[in-house]
Amino acid sequence: MTEEIIISGFGGQGVLSMGKILAYSGLMQGQEVSWMPSYGPEQRGGTANVTIILSDERVSSPVLNFYDTAIVLNQPSLERFESKVKPGGTLIFDGNGLHKFPTRTDINVYRIDATEYAYANNEVKTMNMLILGGLLKIRPIVQVENVLKGLKKSLPSRHHHMLAVNEKAIHKGMDLITQLSKC
Repeated sequence: MTEEIIISGFGGQGVLSMGKILAYSGLMQGQEVSWMPSYGPEQRGGTANVTIILSDERVSSPVLNFYDTAIVLNQPSLERFESKVKPGGTLIFDGNGLHKFPTRTDINVYRIDATEYAYANNEVKTMNMLILGGLLKIRPIVQVENVLKGLKKSLPSRHHHMLAVNEKAIHKGMDLITQLSKC
């Protein structure tokens, strides 16, 4: 099994962290992993994306033109990556701030209103874990217990008090995701 994923949004949305946690989770399961971030010079507000490859076989190159799964968290990311999802693949989007929605009919499209939920529940820092939970519900590419191990490894120890909150967010994200179209 090989899963090729792009996660894209603005800096500050936890895009790179979500990718790093997925990569660590794959390592915890004994998978071959590639994690390749790309971002502008801005720390927050600039574009950011990360390519993650999880595979049972060696990863030959981290550079991809098309993806099995795309997670897009803003309009520029949707416009850039919707066309790069392989036919039969999966596109997950957060509807916050989008004015145009996905239009392809040859992919599975899911919506998760993680930003809205996170702000409404005063849990803004868990938005990326809500999305990760949604991904894992529809594409169980890593086990939740390995995600929790990856989360602990990637979070600085001063933030380990947030582990339980993030675990709760992962499970809540599984409830929030809804399928809009099926190919």
